[in-house]
Amino acid sequence: MPHSRILIHFVWTTKNRYPFLTAEKKIAIQKHIMSNAVAKGIFIIAINCHLDHVHCLVSLGNKQNPSDVMRMIKGESSFWINKQNLYRIKFGWQDEFYAISIG
Repeated sequence: MPHSRILIHFVWTTKNRYPFLTAEKKIAIQKHIMSNAVAKGIFIIAINCHLDHVHCLVSLGNKQNPSDVMRMIKGESSFWINKQNLYRIKFGWQDEFYAISIG
C-alpha cells in the first residue's frame, strides 16, 4: 500500500474579504469544516479562521490534489453557512486560494 505525507498550507478568503468570520461564528465554522473533512476523507491537521480568511494545514492522501480538496471544503462549507442562516446576507468564499507545501 503506497504511503505519502504531503502537507499543504492552504489560505483562502471570504468574498471581497468581508469580515464574516467573527469570534462568535468562527468556532462553529471551524468545527463544521473539520467534521465535513473527516466525512470526505480529508485530514486537516490544524485550522484557524481570522476575520476575512482561513488558514488550514492538510495532509493530502495518495489520490487527493489541492484543487479538489479546496473545492470540497469551500463549496460545502459556504453551502452549510448559508443553510444555517449564520448571516443576514449571502456568504461566499473568493474563488482563489493559496497553497504551499511545507516540511
